[in-house]
Amino acid sequence: MMLFDSHVHFDRFVAEGSLSDMLERAEAAKVFEMLAIGGSAEANALSIELAKEYSDRIYGCVGFDRDEALNAFDVELFRAQLSDPLVRAVGEMGLDYFYSKETAKEQMRLFKLNLELALECQKPVVVHSRDADEDTLGILTDFAHAWKGPSDGLGVLHCFTRGKKMARSLLDLGFMVSFSGIVTFANADPLRSVVSYVPDDRLLIETDSPYLAPVPERGKRNEPAFVFHVLKQLAELRESSVESLANLTTKNARRLFAR
Repeated sequence: MMLFDSHVHFDRFVAEGSLSDMLERAEAAKVFEMLAIGGSAEANALSIELAKEYSDRIYGCVGFDRDEALNAFDVELFRAQLSDPLVRAVGEMGLDYFYSKETAKEQMRLFKLNLELALECQKPVVVHSRDADEDTLGILTDFAHAWKGPSDGLGVLHCFTRGKKMARSLLDLGFMVSFSGIVTFANADPLRSVVSYVPDDRLLIETDSPYLAPVPERGKRNEPAFVFHVLKQLAELRESSVESLANLTTKNARRLFAR
């Protein structure tokens, strides 16, 4: 059995000096590959650094997330980082109107810039969307129509929390859908009803470490080893074996991020 955690924020583990122990626990849990998420100048640099140091298990991802919507950054450095073969995806990026609707215009401008650069380098995107379905889909529709890469290589809506309507729209555009530990939460019955709706070839799993620890690890700092609990929940809902779903989601993640 092999697992691929498609969304990990490594900064806290590195800052606390716990990265080595975390990676050992991940390997013991059969999590052999991970995507190191960017989103700021600091996170992007760290993602590339980790992809260099752990090239056998960590893939790079750089972008500028909605939290950076009011900040200036070096676009040419961003473009240069995207040309690095260790960088396999662009992100995290997107829109969040739950926390920051007052910066919606700036978020959309930054989101579109990320997507423009993704089109330049023809690399998949990692998208965040919260309470912004209409604007997210409108922007991603334009991106999908302009995409010239592999039809199954556009990207993923990570940490999916919406309903079948949103899932259908994303699938029709060609995106993958990733589920996190939220699918294990007690109040997540509506989300669990969507799990079987996503086709086999569009499904990813993630932790979003160090956030959103799944049941039965609630209250702890999340880490890649815990992605097994997400896998187990999805396997139950899809009436699949844990082993087959692990290998399926790993295959999908490799197709998207490790061609």
